[in-house]
Amino acid sequence: MVKTKELAPEEQLEEMDEILEAKKKLEEERISKEVEEQFRREEGRGEYKRESREERFSREAQEKLDRWVPQTQLGRVVRAGKVKDIDEILVAGTKIMESEIVDLLLPGLQTEVLFIGQAKGKYGGGKRRAFRQTQKKTKEGNVLTFGVMAVVGDGRGHVGIGYGRASETLPAKEKAIRKAKLNITKIPRGCASYNCSCENPHSIPITVEGKCSSVKVKLIPAPQGTGLVISDEMKKILRAVGIKDVYSSCSGKVRTTFNAAKACMAALNKLGEMKI
Repeated sequence: MVKTKELAPEEQLEEMDEILEAKKKLEEERISKEVEEQFRREEGRGEYKRESREERFSREAQEKLDRWVPQTQLGRVVRAGKVKDIDEILVAGTKIMESEIVDLLLPGLQTEVLFIGQAKGKYGGGKRRAFRQTQKKTKEGNVLTFGVMAVVGDGRGHVGIGYGRASETLPAKEKAIRKAKLNITKIPRGCASYNCSCENPHSIPITVEGKCSSVKVKLIPAPQGTGLVISDEMKKILRAVGIKDVYSSCSGKVRTTFNAAKACMAALNKLGEMKI
């Protein structure tokens, strides 16, 4: 007769824990395999791939656009597919009240945020940043407000600029982008440089000047290969339009990016008003 060795209570508990851990591990492996197979069936691409941040943002924007219910007559017409070109709306002078109209007619818009604010601090003060912070004294204390200026464009002549304010940074940025889409306009491009005989729309057709407060911005046509001879923040606006070469002359408090951007847009809007 074989005698079995009796285990101590502590050893019995350890053995039970090991058995439970092994069962739990097998169950987790089974569930992970099922989930992976489900992702493979849904994606249809063999293996599941984690989406990047940009892909997630674009997917969420597309889902939001699919759920859009128009509230204006223009939105219903665009949603029905009767208007497929945004230039028809701009030529007619119809006011755009819904940003989804621009998203639908101009897919893949480029979005840039202008550095209109500056950081605070003894050693880090003066560094440019996207959020313009202001505060108001009240009985409850200091109430902070953040302002953001954004520019949107497709690189083919359509551009818009907007300014948004909110008590937090992300809502202010979203508001600025939405207003920029509502202010979308068409800017004609061309080539009018005296030493460039091409017909590509890489520059501007005439010399124009815009003014906002003390800032004056003058844009001059330039030949191919010149680049954008202008400040970094106004380069963002010209790139959004699709202008690659231009000379400029600026005067006034040009470090005030808020007014400089408005002056640049005022000069570009004069191109849209010209009649040949």
